[in-house]
Amino acid sequence: MTSLEQTPVTGRLSANLVCMASMLIWAAGLPAADFLIPLMTGMQLSALRMGLAALALLPLWVLLEGWAPLLRVNWPKGVAVGSLIGFGGWFLVMGQARGGAVTAAVISATLPVVGIAVEVLFDGRRLTRALVVGLVLSLIGGMMALDLTSGNMSLGIGALLCFCSVLCFTLGSRLTVTAFPDQTPIGRTALTLTGAAVALICVALVQGAGGTPAPDTSLWGWKEAVALVLYAVGSMALSQVLWIMSVEKLGIGLSSLHINAAPFYVMIILFALGAPWNWSQAAAAALVGVGVLIAQGIIPLPRLAR
Repeated sequence: MTSLEQTPVTGRLSANLVCMASMLIWAAGLPAADFLIPLMTGMQLSALRMGLAALALLPLWVLLEGWAPLLRVNWPKGVAVGSLIGFGGWFLVMGQARGGAVTAAVISATLPVVGIAVEVLFDGRRLTRALVVGLVLSLIGGMMALDLTSGNMSLGIGALLCFCSVLCFTLGSRLTVTAFPDQTPIGRTALTLTGAAVALICVALVQGAGGTPAPDTSLWGWKEAVALVLYAVGSMALSQVLWIMSVEKLGIGLSSLHINAAPFYVMIILFALGAPWNWSQAAAAALVGVGVLIAQGIIPLPRLAR
């Protein structure tokens, strides 16, 4: 991955804007999911989402770069890395079902901690004062943005499954960049989302053979079809391409700081649809943004007196 110290400030700012766009597009898919969750199991929905995302990106990959990259890439490795991303999504659904939405939201907010820990362990990142301050501000902002009064926090199996989701997604995102250095962001994303689709579809088929009922297609209409396209092609395929671009430039640790502003993006979308403005989430997003800029040295910290 590109060293942050070697990236100009303008390059870091553009990478942060790309990451913000990724989070905004990803957040836009959350309301769309409300139409789909009652219609099928979590594994079926995850498999369908990953499959459609892969089907959207593979032709685009061929159109932009030709068949050569697809023929020479290591597909087994792609399936293995993609499985981490796919099962990360599945663990989150399972964790939320057992621990509740608040548990899933709180544990997901720890993604920056896991991302920075992974970089410290595997990439030799130093824990600077600016990085620690930025991380703390991002976590505080993430907690402020969550509606912790809407349910009870559970630290049982649900929280453990949610943490497994965070760990799988962090490792999968990092490996998407590091394991395929010769591929472009579109190639890396198409490859690993195809791997995620293969893994989840296999599990869904095994569950179907074990007696899990198939989705009832009579319940589907044009609203559900549009929601599925937004959820799979927009919130997954396009968002993941932008996410991998930002991870390549900033690293998984700094990119993951942005995820704690996702509740604000959801609020922005709902506000555009007529919901009231939430000043507390706006303040939380501003705090996350300041933390992101401090962690990267774009906003310098005052020097400590000796």
